[in-house]
Amino acid sequence: MILRSIHLMLRRVIRAVIFDLDGTLIHSLPGIAASLNRVLEKFGMPQHPESVVRTFIGDGMSVLVERAVNREVSEQELDAMVDGMKQDYAQSWKDGTAPYPGVVEVLEALKDQGTAIAIFSNKVHVFCQQITDILFPGITFSAVIGHRDGFAAKPDPAGALDIAELLKIPPAEIAFLGDSTIDLQTARHAGMIPIAATWGYHDAPALAAEKPPFSIDHIAELLPLIDPAT
Repeated sequence: MILRSIHLMLRRVIRAVIFDLDGTLIHSLPGIAASLNRVLEKFGMPQHPESVVRTFIGDGMSVLVERAVNREVSEQELDAMVDGMKQDYAQSWKDGTAPYPGVVEVLEALKDQGTAIAIFSNKVHVFCQQITDILFPGITFSAVIGHRDGFAAKPDPAGALDIAELLKIPPAEIAFLGDSTIDLQTARHAGMIPIAATWGYHDAPALAAEKPPFSIDHIAELLPLIDPAT
């Protein structure tokens, strides 16, 4: 359901959309959970069902692994587990990762109407690039930015603002669509228009508590919010 009236959005010029990746454009939970559990098993720790792993997602792989461990570990052991998951996930992410229904069609429609599209995610940068190249081969994104060592992660707005500068579009004319409170906070910190994606991995009441100006239940509901005449 789209919250508040669409015509209010259409009075604002929207020239670009920045997307989160996991839980917004792609359903990647099965692949993430399987990879994480293989690493946990290797290190002698209990595994987690997907419903629990879902609550770990959103702040990057290092935080994901840290949330999954069931005992005190040294920094060296945690680093080893993160490195192990990076290696495992690099080989296995294609199993259990796919675009949500309607995503490709909406991305194509946005490009056809001249709306710039980009991705800003806390997922490891190289995986963001690989996934978009393979799952969206016919889609040209203006930028794909994931988490990189030495760069701030969401909700820091630096990556989103870098995209705005690259596009030469004022932040106020860019919508940011994501499934987490982190995405909504990133949008606000960047001076962009927050749109909540309710089909993702994060708690619906927590999203509502952020009071986003718009909340959509299916990716296709994004299109009426973007005026192609702008």
